Amino acid sequence: MFFVDVLETEGLGNRSYLAGGDRAAVVVDPPRDIDRVIAAAARRGVRIMAVAETHVHNDYVTGGLELARTTGARYLVPVGAAVAYARVPVADGDVEQIDGGLTLRAVATPGHTPHHTSYVLEEDGRAVAAFTGGSLLVGSVGRPDLVEPRLTGQLARAQHASAHRLASELADDVAVMPTHGFGSFCSASQADGDHSTIGLEKVTNPALLQNVETFVQELLTGLDDVPAYYTHMGPANAAGPAPVDLTAPERADAGETARRLAAGEWVVDLRNRVAFSQGHVAGSLNFEVEGRLATYLAWMMPWGKPVTLLAESAEDIARAQRELARVGIDRPAAAAVGSPADWAGEGAPLASFPRATFADLAAAQARGEDLVVLDVRRDGERAAGWIDGSAHIPVHQIHQRLCEVPAGTVWVHCAGGMRAAIAASVLDAAGREVVAVDDGYAAASDAGLALVTPAEH
Repeated sequence: MFFVDVLETEGLGNRSYLAGGDRAAVVVDPPRDIDRVIAAAARRGVRIMAVAETHVHNDYVTGGLELARTTGARYLVPVGAAVAYARVPVADGDVEQIDGGLTLRAVATPGHTPHHTSYVLEEDGRAVAAFTGGSLLVGSVGRPDLVEPRLTGQLARAQHASAHRLASELADDVAVMPTHGFGSFCSASQADGDHSTIGLEKVTNPALLQNVETFVQELLTGLDDVPAYYTHMGPANAAGPAPVDLTAPERADAGETARRLAAGEWVVDLRNRVAFSQGHVAGSLNFEVEGRLATYLAWMMPWGKPVTLLAESAEDIARAQRELARVGIDRPAAAAVGSPADWAGEGAPLASFPRATFADLAAAQARGEDLVVLDVRRDGERAAGWIDGSAHIPVHQIHQRLCEVPAGTVWVHCAGGMRAAIAASVLDAAGREVVAVDDGYAAASDAGLALVTPAEH
């Protein structure tokens, strides 16, 4: 009897899989922090016989090479992937024995990358699950524009063909188990639900319902922004990532924190946005450890810039360090645990700024206050509608476009509050008067704010 265990990496919107039988297992698309995988295998009492990559990943640093070396497993990598390390090159139709009657069959599914390969888990010759990586996702497909702009159209067509190949070759009850699509920017779009089958995808997935021309046009039109750090992930994975180091970083006292701020380094406060707004070290930036820390910090911080982490507990530092290592930010320069008073030093004043709701914003506008509304949602979100008269700079660009923010007190909003808090901290560090709108965007209409929709604009 086979099993499939799902290993969630929620901050990046990805999944890895441990699949096997009574004695042995395969790991598909493992995360950088392989201790989680090894622990999962130990709980099952199985030996990891193989590690399989569906593609050279563009959104995170793989733990595949280290996992294979640590466990002695065969490292399966698509034959078309240009990598700098020894591996077992996998071609379409290749079969890997896992345990007893359990095998893994490679199916070439180009589209997300030219070399992308899915793996079909078969028990006694019957397909039971398809590990589809960045090919066929839940209600979507992996985006085709992360490799090379000149290949995007070609890869989009390949995605359509690959999705149809999987749907035609596999029975309706075969489970679809993708790596991307649970919040990952590698997904062309986000869909409801977290599990699926080939049969369900046949009646819900645009790739299987639309002709190729319509599919390609809509796919390319709907593509969202690409996090800047993606540029560094593919080369790191192709070169062979170094083993992850999660030992505690050097501790920083108030003096060192001040010196790092003065040197232009990033000092990141991991506390929740409410606590940060009430008091923080002047110049520090707020990326909540409970939010999408790795995605937004890696997206915004200049690559290679030293980062110092501030948190209430050593556990929060360790959690942040683990998340950042997954995207190649391997070692924080330093860290400090405690409170803002500890980090700023005795007698040093703390910075703060107010939080508000959309109703508060409407009231401030009615009073005629000198303010500017700044929308920090992504372009695709704003395209669906915005507050009349608001300025727009996506959060991942705010630190580079501060000079474009109009004069006045800046009321900054996003869709829910987390990104507004990040942007507010950047503006606050730059010396601007700021109010963080910590509210769901749907409340803007309820508050009576004038909204613009594309049809009206």
